[in-house]
Amino acid sequence: MLNVCVLYGGRSGEHDVSLCSAASVISALDRNKYSVTAVGITRDGRWHVQDHPVIVDDKDFGKVLELKETGTWTVNHYEEKGKLVLRNTENGKTLSGDVVFPVLHGTFCEDGTLQGLLELAMVPYVGADVLGSAVGMDKDVSKRLLRDGGIPVVPWITVTDRQWRADRGSYAKMAENFGFPLFVKPANAGSSVGVKKIKSEHDLYESVEFSLQYDNKVLIEKAVNAREIECAVLGNESPEASVLGEVVPNHEFYSYEAKYIDPEGAKLKIPAPVEPGTAEEMRRTALKAFRLLNCAGMARIDFFLEKDTDSFYLNEINTLPGFTNISMYPKLWEKSGLSYKDLLDRLIELSMDRYKEKIQLIREM
Repeated sequence: MLNVCVLYGGRSGEHDVSLCSAASVISALDRNKYSVTAVGITRDGRWHVQDHPVIVDDKDFGKVLELKETGTWTVNHYEEKGKLVLRNTENGKTLSGDVVFPVLHGTFCEDGTLQGLLELAMVPYVGADVLGSAVGMDKDVSKRLLRDGGIPVVPWITVTDRQWRADRGSYAKMAENFGFPLFVKPANAGSSVGVKKIKSEHDLYESVEFSLQYDNKVLIEKAVNAREIECAVLGNESPEASVLGEVVPNHEFYSYEAKYIDPEGAKLKIPAPVEPGTAEEMRRTALKAFRLLNCAGMARIDFFLEKDTDSFYLNEINTLPGFTNISMYPKLWEKSGLSYKDLLDRLIELSMDRYKEKIQLIREM
């Protein structure tokens, strides 16, 4: 029986979202197939094995997996080949996982840093590898690669903290050429953390300062009058695309509050009411982007579909999408004929398939 190590929490602004995703995953994993070890990562990066994972009520997220800070655990990436080993230095207790299921979102989780540790441990893990994770997380780099690969993206400019401090006036003028409204967002963040919609030059300065609190590089994007359409992708070398879903926010845009805090923040339409030819083109584009950005296992691809035309833009890619009971990724697959439990099984299978291929590679001369 495989021991699945579920990692959750993490050092990011999406820590609380992860607790909610983890509660759903822990509840759905088939105990006839897997033994499950829950490992919570605190906001300061400490790892804690949960002796008895407990799901508790939360006023904002409904149900979350509790994260108890018990013991002093070290992460050992070389003790046992093919396993992630954790040791409690206080009592000597050791636990190991055969496959890691990261239910983590945002920086230090979804950006290749965690994946690098798991590669060193030579342990199978769900989701994209180091390169795919890092590229998918950085909105500036991913947009450049998508654009150069022939995939339409919304016009944008990128500015670093140092560039903004040195010459904010020039960057503001470049952004204003797009016309208002605009969006300002951190290059490396998810769940709409640090995102602002701006309608004037005064808002622009304030919003860039706000977003630079979350990353030292931000994007300033042209706002488009569009519907928000999402597609789930599953697979490795031969990925599949789900039916499309539409997010209809009741807020001005699909903010963090609309996604997670306000129970009436948005409505999901699955399948999305999209003209069949356009829907098929969007699904093909999602698969192309998945391969182009070196993804594996899973990703959620988010599009903007212009309201007055059938033109669309690829907004962003999420390599570790939300797994809460209301998250779009599992809901899209459910509507495509794959249950939540079967989806988890498939993701674990895909991680093992990729691991078996990797260990065949020659690493010495």
